[in-house]
Amino acid sequence: MVTIRDVAKESGFSSTTVSIVLNNAPLARYIPPATKKKIERAAEKLGYRPNQFARSLRSKRSHTVGVMVFDMTDPFCTMILRGIENTLYQASYLPILTDVHNEGSRFERYLEMLLDRRIEALIVIANWVFLDINLLADLEKSSIPTAMIGCELKTDSISSVIVDNEVGGHLALEHLHSLGHRKIAIIRGPKGLIDSSPRWRGIRNFAKESGLELDARLIVDMPESSDPISSFESGYKLTEQLLHQKRSFTAMLAFDDMSAFG
Repeated sequence: MVTIRDVAKESGFSSTTVSIVLNNAPLARYIPPATKKKIERAAEKLGYRPNQFARSLRSKRSHTVGVMVFDMTDPFCTMILRGIENTLYQASYLPILTDVHNEGSRFERYLEMLLDRRIEALIVIANWVFLDINLLADLEKSSIPTAMIGCELKTDSISSVIVDNEVGGHLALEHLHSLGHRKIAIIRGPKGLIDSSPRWRGIRNFAKESGLELDARLIVDMPESSDPISSFESGYKLTEQLLHQKRSFTAMLAFDDMSAFG
């Protein structure tokens, strides 16, 4: 690994001068352009790369952002992660991605590890796991700028970015209705899940506005569960249940991506 001393030896200048130039320190403005150019050429020739960890200790800036996701395999997270990555790249920030696998203990451990790496901010793509009061307390204690995507929090210290579930439910049924479907089966979300009620409200609002009659026999509810894999299994089993009723329908509206895949 090429060091400051190697560049100093190659360029013929002191390690202090080389360090000032390569780290673009405030004193660099007093160093002649010819000297800077010679040092930069020597660094390029040797393939010198600055020690980012040492630099961050000096500047107290790591240019890293922690990104915690509840389950990287969930389709909900994919496009959000792409947007986060693109935005951080444009701002010259490095994302440190962690997948907590829907485990509270893993969340706590990863949070400690991210803080140890001096992240400057934290972005959390959240689900039910992050509503645990102890985990929220851990986030608030971290005292770094934090944004939570997917959950609305009653706290001033953490910013929330949420989906308009009511509008989403309204648009989903409106889309199927615009395609000519009138007999529509609906898989509703678990009653205890915060997203379920507003999505269902949006569905009912559109049905009322359009005069569409919802058949109660074609409406089924996903069971309460803290296991995200259950959404896939529930989608499969509830669709089977609807088909066995021999009640005809031409379209189905599922609660989320995983239940739709099922």
